[in-house]
Amino acid sequence: MALHLYRETDYSRYTSTTAYPTEEEERRQKEEMQTAEGLVSELALKLGHAPTCCVVTFGCQMNARDSEKILGVLKAVGYQETDSEDEADLVVYNTCTVRDNANQRVYGRLGHLHAMKKKNPAKRIALCGCMIQEPDVIEKIRSSYRFVDLLFGTHNLYKFPELLKKMLESDHMIIDVWKQADTIVEDLPVVRKYPFKSGVNIMFGCDNYCTYCIVPYVRGRERSRASKEILREVERLAAEGVSEVMLLGQNVNSYGSGLNGELSFPQLLQEVEKVEGIRRIRFMTSHPKDLSEELIAVMRDSKKICRHLHLPVQSGSTEVLRKMNRHYTREQYLALVARLRREIPDLSLTTDIIVGFPSETREDLEETIRLVEEVGYDNAFTFIYSPRTGTPAASWPMQMSEEEISEGFERLLKVVQEKARESVAKLTGRTEEALVEEVNSHDASLVTGRLSNNVLVHFPGDASMIGQYHQVKLKENRGFYFIGEKV
Repeated sequence: MALHLYRETDYSRYTSTTAYPTEEEERRQKEEMQTAEGLVSELALKLGHAPTCCVVTFGCQMNARDSEKILGVLKAVGYQETDSEDEADLVVYNTCTVRDNANQRVYGRLGHLHAMKKKNPAKRIALCGCMIQEPDVIEKIRSSYRFVDLLFGTHNLYKFPELLKKMLESDHMIIDVWKQADTIVEDLPVVRKYPFKSGVNIMFGCDNYCTYCIVPYVRGRERSRASKEILREVERLAAEGVSEVMLLGQNVNSYGSGLNGELSFPQLLQEVEKVEGIRRIRFMTSHPKDLSEELIAVMRDSKKICRHLHLPVQSGSTEVLRKMNRHYTREQYLALVARLRREIPDLSLTTDIIVGFPSETREDLEETIRLVEEVGYDNAFTFIYSPRTGTPAASWPMQMSEEEISEGFERLLKVVQEKARESVAKLTGRTEEALVEEVNSHDASLVTGRLSNNVLVHFPGDASMIGQYHQVKLKENRGFYFIGEKV
């Protein structure tokens, strides 16, 4: 299979950086969608049915939001959605590369799709997202997975209509990956998973350069959207029936940096709160070093900001935090938690923790376990360190053996779960407001609702309640969720 090459840059041989002003780019991409719609109609005649697509998301909430945009474009040009990767005429993998096992999952699934494509040569396969920003990944796919039709990265997602058109016109592999971009285009079709809640991107990229993290290299430097554009999007979502929004960014606390005259993140939250129809506001992710007194005060006084904060700690050892380049100490983090608990007593805290970071000792890990015991998180996402090529920590020697890391991970996980159960159980017997998200997947006589603090409750109901708010008595604690009763 031949390879379609874009003009070269200092990033790799397979890249393009042509960008236009936002309004012009929006117009261009909508024109490309019209052309793509005609090509999809021609494809439908050849196939004998409307082409189907399957968009598979790996990774974070920002990836989930990106997938909604991809699916929005595909449906707008005539594709029909299916959950079956095997049956779909177009499969799009929106990839994550935070840990190596995410990459390996994609490679494994590509092997399966190759067999499907041999049976159906008309099947198309596209890869996008963070994993595709890595030059080594591009080379591996180009050499070992030549049946893939389209590769594009995180910086030019808004060009998907144009790239889709090129893919439909070509029998070559299309590779379009940018090192960076200044243009932000959000005004393209979106298919939301839930009609009553939505993510809203407020910024892209990260400037923190934690030594273990590849995100700044694949998502680029921080770029904030103009607040007036964000508020316009929230107002449009509210008019469409959305009552809960989640403001998304790699570090939302630093929103507005570099934009002259822009709002701070706490000020942006206050403006979003004024939007009529919005009932709940969530956000993630918050970096502890940038969580201000102003933000705490805004959260405390708000009637709409949810009582849940995801505050990644990563380690309970000051020495490890220093080597991670996290810019806070154990003591500073604990002081921040104490301040949050004092100002917002009903706040639910969740976190991220890495075990087995290079240079981490057993004593360091013990400090992390003690921190978890002291904080008592409502939940924590725990990971074994995964070296990412190109990050400083990837070349550092390990201090603990694999056996020590595994044993420490299991001990930490046990403490996390015990403390989370204790914390969630304190809600037993209370009556709380739940937003019904779906019919329970295990028992159709129940619906699943989410509380302001992000805890789930299952209670009797039916599909007519989806998207509605109900007062629910939390009767029976099941560890991390409740069985409840509508009041």
